[in-house]
Amino acid sequence: KETLTDAGTTRTYYQFMPDGTDKVPLIVLLHGSGRDGTTLIEPWRSLASKERVALVAPNSFVREGWSGRDGPAFFYALVEKIRAMGRIDGRRMYLFGHSAGGHHSIDMALLESKYFAAAAVHAGGLAHDQALMTASASRKITIAMWSGTDDRIVPIDFVRQSRDYLVKEGFDVKLTEILRHTHDYYGRASEINKAGWEFLKSHQL
Repeated sequence: KETLTDAGTTRTYYQFMPDGTDKVPLIVLLHGSGRDGTTLIEPWRSLASKERVALVAPNSFVREGWSGRDGPAFFYALVEKIRAMGRIDGRRMYLFGHSAGGHHSIDMALLESKYFAAAAVHAGGLAHDQALMTASASRKITIAMWSGTDDRIVPIDFVRQSRDYLVKEGFDVKLTEILRHTHDYYGRASEINKAGWEFLKSHQL
């Protein structure tokens, strides 16, 4: 558990760094509404240790979800603090989010498409002004989505529509529909994280 001062506010985040001195990739993990960074970093830590991946999982400014106070400037300050340790491969920095964190991961991927190499989300979609968000991307960043067909919180139709719009705008987007799966990321985190990492590690700037 660490803290960062951003725009005069103390922000809390959680980090994991593999042992050693070699350069490693980094995944920024964005939690769902009402939760905090521990709820994503814990399910990822075993895989990250095995695959030698650094993790950073910030808390959103307000616990209910990600807001304007969690914009690109905050993520830049956070990631650059981690990079100052000298271990992060700047060409292999990624986003992964669940639910509200999935929505925000897509937003940050579009807004910072030349900073992050790729994004993966569970139960996330393009929740804000679609035309504005896609027009903000200076690179056609690749995105992978996993979503349950029985998710009542983030319905599959919404996720499909987000995928279709992004594809129409020229983005490479892969959607994996999980049959009879609900919004419960945690019950299938091991499976989803493994698939997410297989996707992410195949991309670099």
